[in-house]
Amino acid sequence: MINRRHLLTTGALASVPLLHPLTGLAQGKKDSVTLALTLEPPMLDPTASAASSVAEIVHYNIFETLTKINSDGSVSPMLAESWDVSPDLKTYTFRLRKGVKFQNGEPFNAQAVKFSFERAASDKSTNKDKRTFASMKVSVVDEHQLVILTQEIDPDFLFVLGQATAIIVEPKSAATNTTKPVGTGPYKLGMWNKGASVTLVAWPQYRDAAKIRIHRATFRFIPDAAAQVAALMAGDVDAFPRATPRSVPQFKNNARFQVLVSGSRAKTIVAINNARKPLDDARVRRAIAAAIDRKTVIEGAAEGYGVPIGSHYVPGAFGYVDTTGINPHDVDKAKKLLAEAGVKLPLELTMTLPPAPYARQGGEIIAAELAKVGIKLKLQNVEWAQWLSGTYTNKNYDLTLISHVEPFDLGNFAKPDYYWGYKSEQFNQLYDKIKNTPRPADRARLLGEAQRLLAEDSVHAFLYQPQWVTVASKGLRGLWKDMPIFVNDLAALSWA
Repeated sequence: MINRRHLLTTGALASVPLLHPLTGLAQGKKDSVTLALTLEPPMLDPTASAASSVAEIVHYNIFETLTKINSDGSVSPMLAESWDVSPDLKTYTFRLRKGVKFQNGEPFNAQAVKFSFERAASDKSTNKDKRTFASMKVSVVDEHQLVILTQEIDPDFLFVLGQATAIIVEPKSAATNTTKPVGTGPYKLGMWNKGASVTLVAWPQYRDAAKIRIHRATFRFIPDAAAQVAALMAGDVDAFPRATPRSVPQFKNNARFQVLVSGSRAKTIVAINNARKPLDDARVRRAIAAAIDRKTVIEGAAEGYGVPIGSHYVPGAFGYVDTTGINPHDVDKAKKLLAEAGVKLPLELTMTLPPAPYARQGGEIIAAELAKVGIKLKLQNVEWAQWLSGTYTNKNYDLTLISHVEPFDLGNFAKPDYYWGYKSEQFNQLYDKIKNTPRPADRARLLGEAQRLLAEDSVHAFLYQPQWVTVASKGLRGLWKDMPIFVNDLAALSWA
């Protein structure tokens, strides 16, 4: 990658349909939209919470980033108009868009970018990509130009800078972004009705306010699958990104709706608390993985919308290797592994299940599968806030069923305090090599080694790569077809 330069052109602007608050009314078109989400966010600052539900509301709507990730996974300019990359992939020079302001009237400039990234790297940071920001040194050249030096090599660095963890925040308002978010985006927070909905309204001072077509967007939170269907059918909801796949058949042949099936970089797993006995024994973890038939789970929990995986990596990603053969479904093998580990049966474990239908449905299936080898599961349904505090933060669990949706999250296995308690010096060394190897062929080989190691250690029971289903009213335009990240880009939406 030598002197790669991206310029924001008239053509690039034209590809992003952003419209004026008055256009919709002048043309007599609907200028509001109601979207439904399965989970309510715990806060509205994506740099402070790992929950993807935060970014589903604020990313690209309230907060913006230097680069923008598009539906097809490509990267285009956003707050940065253009950039240069050094041949060794360690020096990035960004030229920033001029005339941009934050929603509190403060100017957007290179100092704000430096503050945002250093805040993300600080000791107090809870940013899930803290390692990335800690490896960066940001130097301000002038108000609209900065240089980022990275200690680690990451060919996906420009993609990473378009993720929600890399939002640019205004220094004076950063501390209150959890409930009063202030960004540079086309929308402001209108109202947060806890437990029910969040409403965003178009910001009249946005730099391209004249192009905004959707002036009011309401996000409703509907975890129950039957209620999701009812809300769509009644017309109470215009679109349900990542709806429960079970609802698809009744919408596919209905002229009122459109159904989009998207690829993903997500990994649905039975996460195992490696720090708890007897789960700290790899033989026990392998037994759990061997007891579960991935295809049965995909059919029962995801209505067939999924591809089996054997490690924390998905088909289509750079360096992917098929590891499903390392821990195949084998009930007899599972029983032998438990016996070898000296486990007294029945082994009683608790599985926490967040509200998403795939988790609640999948939990029942997995409990039945594990019962065949003498593992008795107590299923504990928890609300999303409880999962984030109890399971994720306090690590109070044995097993949990969850989809990790981040595209590049192998680094979580190198975090000693991450919620699944996996500690492997061999993996840590591998991951360091991956982050410091410039040649693609060498990186692909190392990525393959990392995937095989995670599968052999059976850190989790790796289940499937989900396909996301969006159900929406026929006339709604601009919905993302594919979802490399979880975003609901309101500025791209319009009514036919």
